[in-house]
Amino acid sequence: MRLTLFLYQVAMLVLVNAQQDCFMHPTFREPTNADIEVSCGTQQMAMKMLLCPVYYCGYNESLMSLNGEHDKEYCKGVADWTVDPPVLRFNFSITEEEISVCSNKLTVTEEMGNGVFSDFSSLQYINISGQIKSQDPIVGTVAYREEMMYMFSCRYPLQYLVSNSTDMSVAGASLSMNEESGSFSSTLRMALFSDNAYSSVLRIPQGGLKLKTRIFVQVAASNLSNRFNVVLDRCYASTTFFSVDSITHDLFVGCNKDGQTIIAINGMDQNARFSFEAFRFVQQRTSATFYLHCSTRLCERSSCPALVENCSPSTAFRRRRSEGGGGGWSTRVSDAATVSSGPITTRMDTGEEDEDDEDFTQQSKKKVMLGVVIAAGILVTIFLSLVAFITCVVCNSERCFSKAVLYRLE
Repeated sequence: MRLTLFLYQVAMLVLVNAQQDCFMHPTFREPTNADIEVSCGTQQMAMKMLLCPVYYCGYNESLMSLNGEHDKEYCKGVADWTVDPPVLRFNFSITEEEISVCSNKLTVTEEMGNGVFSDFSSLQYINISGQIKSQDPIVGTVAYREEMMYMFSCRYPLQYLVSNSTDMSVAGASLSMNEESGSFSSTLRMALFSDNAYSSVLRIPQGGLKLKTRIFVQVAASNLSNRFNVVLDRCYASTTFFSVDSITHDLFVGCNKDGQTIIAINGMDQNARFSFEAFRFVQQRTSATFYLHCSTRLCERSSCPALVENCSPSTAFRRRRSEGGGGGWSTRVSDAATVSSGPITTRMDTGEEDEDDEDFTQQSKKKVMLGVVIAAGILVTIFLSLVAFITCVVCNSERCFSKAVLYRLE
Protein backbone atom coordinates (compact mmCIF):
# COMPACT_ATOMS: atom_id res chain seq x y z
CA MET A 1 0.00 0.00 0.00
CA ARG A 2 2.85 2.40 0.87
CA LEU A 3 4.56 1.63 -2.47
CA THR A 4 1.32 2.39 -4.32
CA LEU A 5 0.94 5.73 -2.51
CA PHE A 6 4.57 6.61 -3.21
CA LEU A 7 4.15 5.94 -6.93
CA TYR A 8 0.98 7.98 -6.92
CA GLN A 9 2.75 10.93 -5.28
CA VAL A 10 5.61 10.76 -7.81
CA ALA A 11 3.14 10.70 -10.69
CA MET A 12 1.25 13.65 -9.23
CA LEU A 13 4.49 15.61 -8.81
CA VAL A 14 5.36 15.11 -12.47
CA LEU A 15 1.79 15.94 -13.38
CA VAL A 16 1.86 19.24 -11.47
CA ASN A 17 5.16 20.33 -13.08
CA ALA A 18 3.92 19.58 -16.57
CA GLN A 19 0.55 21.13 -15.92
CA GLN A 20 2.29 24.46 -15.50
CA ASP A 21 3.03 24.40 -19.26
CA CYS A 22 -0.46 23.18 -20.15
CA PHE A 23 -2.65 24.95 -17.56
CA MET A 24 -3.14 28.17 -19.54
CA HIS A 25 -2.94 26.51 -22.95
CA PRO A 26 -6.13 26.35 -25.07
CA THR A 27 -5.68 22.57 -25.53
CA PHE A 28 -5.86 21.95 -21.77
CA ARG A 29 -9.35 20.49 -22.04
CA GLU A 30 -11.23 17.25 -22.46
CA PRO A 31 -9.92 15.05 -25.29
CA THR A 32 -11.61 14.85 -28.70
CA ASN A 33 -11.19 12.63 -31.74
CA ALA A 34 -9.37 15.44 -33.54
CA ASP A 35 -6.52 15.39 -31.01
CA ILE A 36 -4.57 12.71 -32.92
CA GLU A 37 -2.92 13.00 -36.32
CA VAL A 38 -1.76 9.89 -38.19
CA SER A 39 0.89 9.93 -40.91
CA CYS A 40 0.98 6.85 -43.17
CA GLY A 41 4.50 6.99 -44.61
CA THR A 42 6.08 4.58 -47.05
CA GLN A 43 8.61 3.45 -44.45
CA GLN A 44 7.09 4.41 -41.09
CA MET A 45 3.78 5.10 -39.42
CA ALA A 46 3.77 8.13 -37.14
CA MET A 47 1.14 9.31 -34.66
CA LYS A 48 1.07 12.75 -33.11
CA MET A 49 -1.44 13.53 -30.35
CA LEU A 50 -2.04 16.64 -28.24
CA LEU A 51 -0.40 16.31 -24.84
CA CYS A 52 -2.34 18.81 -22.73
CA PRO A 53 -5.63 16.82 -22.88
CA VAL A 54 -3.65 13.91 -21.44
CA TYR A 55 -2.67 16.03 -18.43
CA TYR A 56 -6.19 17.40 -18.19
CA CYS A 57 -7.44 13.83 -17.61
CA GLY A 58 -4.84 13.20 -14.91
CA TYR A 59 -2.29 11.27 -16.95
CA ASN A 60 1.15 12.06 -18.40
CA GLU A 61 3.31 10.82 -21.27
CA SER A 62 4.74 7.92 -19.23
CA LEU A 63 1.23 6.52 -18.74
CA MET A 64 0.36 6.37 -22.46
CA SER A 65 1.47 3.46 -24.68
CA LEU A 66 0.59 1.58 -27.83
CA ASN A 67 -2.11 -1.05 -27.31
CA GLY A 68 -1.67 -1.01 -23.52
CA GLU A 69 1.91 -2.36 -23.71
CA HIS A 70 2.95 -0.26 -20.71
CA ASP A 71 5.85 -2.53 -19.70
CA LYS A 72 7.70 -1.97 -23.01
CA GLU A 73 9.61 1.30 -23.30
CA TYR A 74 9.63 0.95 -27.07
CA CYS A 75 5.83 1.19 -27.07
CA LYS A 76 5.74 4.49 -25.15
CA GLY A 77 5.58 7.89 -26.78
CA VAL A 78 8.03 10.80 -26.63
CA ALA A 79 6.79 14.16 -25.37
CA ASP A 80 7.70 17.16 -27.50
CA TRP A 81 7.44 20.40 -25.49
CA THR A 82 9.29 22.44 -28.11
CA VAL A 83 6.24 22.79 -30.35
CA ASP A 84 3.01 24.65 -29.80
CA PRO A 85 0.80 22.96 -28.85
CA PRO A 86 2.85 20.28 -27.03
CA VAL A 87 2.42 16.82 -28.52
CA LEU A 88 3.16 13.17 -27.75
CA ARG A 89 4.77 11.30 -30.66
CA PHE A 90 4.68 7.59 -31.52
CA ASN A 91 6.25 5.93 -34.56
CA PHE A 92 7.28 2.50 -35.81
CA SER A 93 8.63 1.04 -39.05
CA ILE A 94 6.39 -0.86 -41.42
CA THR A 95 8.04 -4.23 -40.89
CA GLU A 96 6.40 -7.36 -39.58
CA GLU A 97 8.67 -7.37 -36.52
CA GLU A 98 8.05 -3.76 -35.49
CA ILE A 99 4.35 -3.93 -36.22
CA SER A 100 3.92 -6.92 -33.90
CA VAL A 101 6.26 -5.87 -31.07
CA CYS A 102 3.61 -3.49 -29.67
CA SER A 103 0.67 -5.73 -30.61
CA ASN A 104 -0.50 -3.65 -33.57
CA LYS A 105 -2.78 -5.54 -35.93
CA LEU A 106 -1.96 -6.30 -39.56
CA THR A 107 -4.62 -7.62 -41.92
CA VAL A 108 -4.49 -8.28 -45.66
CA THR A 109 -7.55 -7.98 -47.87
CA GLU A 110 -7.96 -8.84 -51.53
CA GLU A 111 -10.09 -6.75 -53.87
CA MET A 112 -10.73 -6.45 -57.58
CA GLY A 113 -8.34 -4.03 -59.27
CA ASN A 114 -9.88 -0.66 -60.11
CA GLY A 115 -8.85 2.91 -60.82
CA VAL A 116 -5.09 3.16 -61.34
CA PHE A 117 -4.91 -0.59 -60.63
CA SER A 118 -7.58 -1.58 -63.16
CA ASP A 119 -5.05 -3.75 -65.02
CA PHE A 120 -4.85 -6.12 -62.03
CA SER A 121 -7.21 -9.08 -61.75
CA SER A 122 -6.89 -8.75 -57.98
CA LEU A 123 -5.14 -6.38 -55.64
CA GLN A 124 -4.03 -6.82 -52.05
CA TYR A 125 -4.34 -4.09 -49.43
CA ILE A 126 -2.64 -4.12 -46.07
CA ASN A 127 -4.29 -2.47 -43.06
CA ILE A 128 -2.22 -1.65 -39.95
CA SER A 129 -4.21 -0.59 -36.90
CA GLY A 130 -3.86 -0.14 -33.17
CA GLN A 131 -4.71 1.97 -30.13
CA ILE A 132 -2.97 4.43 -27.83
CA LYS A 133 -4.22 3.65 -24.33
CA SER A 134 -3.73 5.14 -20.88
CA GLN A 135 -2.67 3.36 -17.68
CA ASP A 136 -4.13 4.35 -14.35
CA PRO A 137 -1.29 5.05 -11.88
CA ILE A 138 -3.34 3.59 -9.02
CA VAL A 139 -3.82 -0.15 -9.27
CA GLY A 140 -6.96 -1.23 -7.49
CA THR A 141 -10.44 -2.59 -7.79
CA VAL A 142 -11.96 0.75 -8.79
CA ALA A 143 -10.69 3.73 -10.80
CA TYR A 144 -11.64 7.42 -10.69
CA ARG A 145 -10.15 8.46 -14.02
CA GLU A 146 -11.67 7.90 -17.40
CA GLU A 147 -9.57 5.66 -19.64
CA MET A 148 -8.08 7.49 -22.60
CA MET A 149 -8.02 5.63 -25.91
CA TYR A 150 -7.10 6.85 -29.38
CA MET A 151 -7.52 4.51 -32.36
CA PHE A 152 -5.41 4.72 -35.53
CA SER A 153 -5.02 2.84 -38.79
CA CYS A 154 -3.28 3.05 -42.18
CA ARG A 155 -4.26 1.28 -45.39
CA TYR A 156 -1.69 0.65 -48.11
CA PRO A 157 -1.97 -0.80 -51.61
CA LEU A 158 0.91 -3.26 -51.63
CA GLN A 159 1.97 -2.33 -55.17
CA TYR A 160 2.90 1.12 -53.81
CA LEU A 161 5.22 -0.18 -51.12
CA VAL A 162 8.72 -0.27 -52.59
CA SER A 163 11.57 -1.60 -50.46
CA ASN A 164 14.59 0.68 -50.14
CA SER A 165 16.90 -1.85 -48.52
CA THR A 166 19.35 -2.06 -51.42
CA ASP A 167 22.22 -4.50 -51.58
CA MET A 168 24.70 -3.02 -54.05
CA SER A 169 22.49 -2.64 -57.16
CA VAL A 170 19.84 -5.16 -56.14
CA ALA A 171 16.93 -4.63 -53.75
CA GLY A 172 15.13 -7.34 -51.83
CA ALA A 173 11.71 -7.83 -50.31
CA SER A 174 10.27 -10.43 -47.96
CA LEU A 175 7.06 -12.35 -48.43
CA SER A 176 5.35 -14.70 -45.99
CA MET A 177 3.03 -17.60 -46.71
CA ASN A 178 0.89 -19.47 -44.19
CA GLU A 179 0.90 -23.25 -44.31
CA GLU A 180 -1.00 -25.79 -42.24
CA SER A 181 2.08 -26.34 -40.11
CA GLY A 182 2.76 -22.64 -39.54
CA SER A 183 4.40 -19.98 -41.66
CA PHE A 184 7.67 -19.33 -43.44
CA SER A 185 9.38 -16.27 -44.83
CA SER A 186 10.87 -16.10 -48.30
CA THR A 187 13.31 -13.49 -49.57
CA LEU A 188 12.98 -12.23 -53.12
CA ARG A 189 15.91 -10.95 -55.13
CA MET A 190 16.06 -9.27 -58.50
CA ALA A 191 19.15 -9.78 -60.67
CA LEU A 192 20.06 -8.40 -64.09
CA PHE A 193 21.94 -10.43 -66.70
CA SER A 194 23.41 -9.80 -70.15
CA ASP A 195 22.68 -13.22 -71.72
CA ASN A 196 19.63 -15.41 -72.23
CA ALA A 197 21.23 -18.16 -70.15
CA TYR A 198 21.02 -15.82 -67.12
CA SER A 199 24.62 -16.62 -66.22
CA SER A 200 26.53 -13.38 -66.93
CA VAL A 201 25.68 -10.57 -64.54
CA LEU A 202 24.91 -7.35 -66.39
CA ARG A 203 27.77 -4.88 -66.19
CA ILE A 204 26.71 -1.30 -66.83
CA PRO A 205 29.54 0.84 -68.31
CA GLN A 206 30.37 4.15 -66.70
CA GLY A 207 28.73 6.02 -69.58
CA GLY A 208 25.65 3.80 -69.57
CA LEU A 209 24.22 1.05 -71.74
CA LYS A 210 23.54 1.63 -75.40
CA LEU A 211 19.88 2.01 -76.27
CA LYS A 212 18.20 -1.26 -77.35
CA THR A 213 20.69 -3.35 -75.36
CA ARG A 214 18.68 -6.39 -74.23
CA ILE A 215 18.51 -6.75 -70.45
CA PHE A 216 17.58 -10.10 -68.92
CA VAL A 217 15.80 -9.95 -65.54
CA GLN A 218 15.33 -12.70 -62.97
CA VAL A 219 13.25 -12.50 -59.79
CA ALA A 220 14.02 -15.50 -57.60
CA ALA A 221 12.90 -16.64 -54.14
CA SER A 222 15.10 -18.27 -51.54
CA ASN A 223 14.05 -20.31 -48.49
CA LEU A 224 10.93 -21.32 -50.38
CA SER A 225 8.93 -24.51 -49.97
CA ASN A 226 8.60 -26.69 -53.06
CA ARG A 227 4.84 -26.16 -52.90
CA PHE A 228 5.12 -22.58 -54.12
CA ASN A 229 6.18 -20.66 -57.23
CA VAL A 230 6.95 -17.01 -57.99
CA VAL A 231 4.50 -15.01 -60.10
CA LEU A 232 4.95 -11.45 -61.39
CA ASP A 233 1.78 -9.35 -61.58
CA ARG A 234 3.38 -6.27 -63.06
CA CYS A 235 6.86 -5.04 -63.96
CA TYR A 236 7.54 -1.40 -64.75
CA ALA A 237 10.27 1.23 -64.87
CA SER A 238 10.32 4.59 -63.11
CA THR A 239 12.55 7.65 -63.24
CA THR A 240 13.15 7.53 -59.45
CA PHE A 241 13.53 4.68 -56.99
CA PHE A 242 10.27 5.56 -55.25
CA SER A 243 7.83 5.18 -58.11
CA VAL A 244 4.83 6.90 -56.52
CA ASP A 245 5.79 10.43 -57.57
CA SER A 246 7.74 9.64 -60.74
CA ILE A 247 7.04 8.92 -64.40
CA THR A 248 6.57 5.21 -65.04
CA HIS A 249 6.50 2.88 -68.05
CA ASP A 250 4.91 -0.58 -67.89
CA LEU A 251 6.98 -3.42 -69.30
CA PHE A 252 4.06 -5.76 -68.74
CA VAL A 253 0.85 -5.98 -66.73
CA GLY A 254 -0.66 -9.41 -67.17
CA CYS A 255 -0.93 -10.03 -70.93
CA ASN A 256 -0.54 -6.36 -71.78
CA LYS A 257 3.16 -5.91 -72.46
CA ASP A 258 5.58 -3.58 -74.15
CA GLY A 259 6.49 -4.56 -77.70
CA GLN A 260 10.14 -5.16 -76.76
CA THR A 261 9.38 -7.28 -73.68
CA ILE A 262 9.70 -11.07 -73.78
CA ILE A 263 8.38 -13.12 -70.85
CA ALA A 264 10.34 -16.35 -70.50
CA ILE A 265 9.00 -17.87 -67.24
CA ASN A 266 6.26 -16.60 -64.94
CA GLY A 267 4.41 -18.60 -62.29
CA MET A 268 5.95 -21.88 -63.43
CA ASP A 269 9.00 -22.06 -61.15
CA GLN A 270 10.61 -20.53 -58.09
CA ASN A 271 12.08 -17.85 -60.30
CA ALA A 272 10.47 -15.65 -62.93
CA ARG A 273 12.35 -14.40 -65.98
CA PHE A 274 11.80 -11.84 -68.72
CA SER A 275 13.83 -9.51 -70.91
CA PHE A 276 13.44 -6.08 -72.46
CA GLU A 277 15.47 -3.58 -74.46
CA ALA A 278 17.17 -0.63 -72.80
CA PHE A 279 15.38 2.67 -73.42
CA ARG A 280 15.20 6.23 -72.15
CA PHE A 281 12.28 8.39 -71.07
CA VAL A 282 11.61 11.08 -73.65
CA GLN A 283 12.36 13.96 -71.28
CA GLN A 284 15.86 12.55 -70.69
CA ARG A 285 18.10 13.89 -73.46
CA THR A 286 21.64 12.53 -73.34
CA SER A 287 21.93 10.03 -70.51
CA ALA A 288 19.00 8.44 -68.70
CA THR A 289 18.59 6.56 -65.42
CA PHE A 290 15.62 4.44 -64.54
CA TYR A 291 14.72 1.82 -61.92
CA LEU A 292 12.96 -1.48 -62.46
CA HIS A 293 10.15 -2.69 -60.15
CA CYS A 294 8.19 -5.94 -60.13
CA SER A 295 5.05 -6.58 -58.09
CA THR A 296 5.57 -10.17 -56.98
CA ARG A 297 3.58 -12.87 -55.21
CA LEU A 298 4.09 -16.45 -54.12
CA CYS A 299 1.43 -18.89 -55.22
CA GLU A 300 0.72 -22.51 -54.50
CA ARG A 301 1.49 -24.58 -57.58
CA SER A 302 -2.14 -25.56 -58.10
CA SER A 303 -3.24 -21.91 -57.84
CA CYS A 304 -0.60 -20.40 -60.12
CA PRO A 305 -2.45 -21.10 -63.41
CA ALA A 306 -5.37 -19.01 -62.10
CA LEU A 307 -3.02 -16.08 -61.44
CA VAL A 308 -1.00 -16.28 -64.64
CA GLU A 309 -3.35 -15.10 -67.33
CA ASN A 310 -3.93 -17.07 -70.52
CA CYS A 311 -2.23 -14.91 -73.13
CA SER A 312 -2.79 -17.11 -76.16
CA PRO A 313 -4.16 -15.27 -79.23
CA SER A 314 -7.39 -17.30 -79.20
CA THR A 315 -8.42 -15.97 -75.79
CA ALA A 316 -9.52 -12.54 -74.66
CA PHE A 317 -6.83 -9.94 -74.13
CA ARG A 318 -7.50 -9.92 -70.41
CA ARG A 319 -9.38 -12.39 -68.29
CA ARG A 320 -10.61 -11.24 -64.90
CA ARG A 321 -11.51 -13.39 -61.98
CA SER A 322 -15.18 -13.02 -61.08
CA GLU A 323 -16.23 -11.49 -57.75
CA GLY A 324 -17.43 -14.80 -56.38
CA GLY A 325 -14.68 -16.96 -57.81
CA GLY A 326 -11.94 -16.24 -55.33
CA GLY A 327 -12.86 -18.61 -52.55
CA GLY A 328 -9.83 -20.05 -50.81
CA TRP A 329 -7.29 -17.82 -52.57
CA SER A 330 -6.16 -16.12 -49.38
CA THR A 331 -4.75 -19.40 -48.05
CA ARG A 332 -2.90 -20.28 -51.27
CA VAL A 333 -1.59 -16.91 -52.47
CA SER A 334 0.68 -14.60 -50.50
CA ASP A 335 0.32 -10.86 -50.21
CA ALA A 336 2.24 -8.97 -52.89
CA ALA A 337 5.59 -7.25 -52.48
CA THR A 338 7.54 -5.04 -54.82
CA VAL A 339 11.17 -5.95 -55.53
CA SER A 340 13.37 -3.39 -57.28
CA SER A 341 16.64 -3.01 -59.10
CA GLY A 342 19.34 -0.44 -58.62
CA PRO A 343 19.84 2.37 -61.14
CA ILE A 344 20.02 1.36 -64.82
CA THR A 345 21.76 4.01 -66.93
CA THR A 346 21.49 4.32 -70.71
CA ARG A 347 23.17 6.74 -73.09
CA MET A 348 22.59 8.22 -76.50
CA ASP A 349 24.87 6.91 -79.26
CA THR A 350 26.85 10.05 -80.13
CA GLY A 351 29.61 8.21 -81.99
CA GLU A 352 32.03 8.72 -79.12
CA GLU A 353 33.26 5.65 -77.37
CA ASP A 354 33.28 5.49 -73.62
CA GLU A 355 36.26 4.19 -71.67
CA ASP A 356 35.03 0.61 -71.58
CA ASP A 357 34.35 0.52 -75.33
CA GLU A 358 37.70 2.16 -76.01
CA ASP A 359 39.51 -0.39 -73.83
CA PHE A 360 37.68 -3.18 -75.61
CA THR A 361 38.64 -1.73 -79.02
CA GLN A 362 42.29 -1.38 -78.00
CA GLN A 363 42.38 -4.94 -76.72
CA SER A 364 40.77 -6.16 -79.95
CA LYS A 365 43.36 -4.28 -82.01
CA LYS A 366 46.18 -5.77 -79.97
CA LYS A 367 44.78 -9.27 -80.44
CA VAL A 368 44.47 -8.73 -84.22
CA MET A 369 48.03 -7.40 -84.45
CA LEU A 370 49.33 -10.33 -82.45
CA GLY A 371 47.50 -12.74 -84.75
CA VAL A 372 48.95 -11.02 -87.85
CA VAL A 373 52.49 -11.21 -86.42
CA ILE A 374 52.11 -14.90 -85.60
CA ALA A 375 50.68 -15.66 -89.03
CA ALA A 376 53.49 -13.71 -90.74
CA GLY A 377 56.07 -15.58 -88.70
CA ILE A 378 54.58 -18.90 -89.71
CA LEU A 379 54.55 -17.90 -93.39
CA VAL A 380 58.19 -16.70 -93.25
CA THR A 381 59.21 -19.96 -91.59
CA ILE A 382 57.47 -22.01 -94.28
CA PHE A 383 59.03 -19.88 -97.04
CA LEU A 384 62.55 -20.26 -95.64
CA SER A 385 62.03 -23.98 -95.26
CA LEU A 386 60.96 -24.28 -98.91
CA VAL A 387 63.98 -22.24 -100.07
CA ALA A 388 66.30 -24.44 -98.04
CA PHE A 389 64.70 -27.57 -99.41
CA ILE A 390 64.89 -26.42 -103.04
CA THR A 391 68.52 -25.34 -102.57
CA CYS A 392 69.39 -28.72 -101.13
CA VAL A 393 67.72 -30.54 -104.03
CA VAL A 394 69.50 -28.39 -106.62
CA CYS A 395 72.87 -28.91 -104.94
CA ASN A 396 72.42 -32.66 -104.80
CA SER A 397 71.45 -32.76 -108.51
CA GLU A 398 74.55 -30.81 -109.57
CA ARG A 399 76.82 -33.15 -107.60
CA CYS A 400 75.26 -36.20 -109.24
CA PHE A 401 75.66 -34.64 -112.72
CA SER A 402 79.36 -33.88 -112.09
CA LYS A 403 80.04 -37.41 -110.99
CA ALA A 404 78.38 -38.80 -114.14
CA VAL A 405 80.51 -36.60 -116.47
CA LEU A 406 83.73 -37.62 -114.73
CA TYR A 407 82.75 -41.27 -115.02
CA ARG A 408 82.21 -41.03 -118.80
CA LEU A 409 85.50 -39.19 -119.33
CA GLU A 410 87.36 -41.90 -117.60
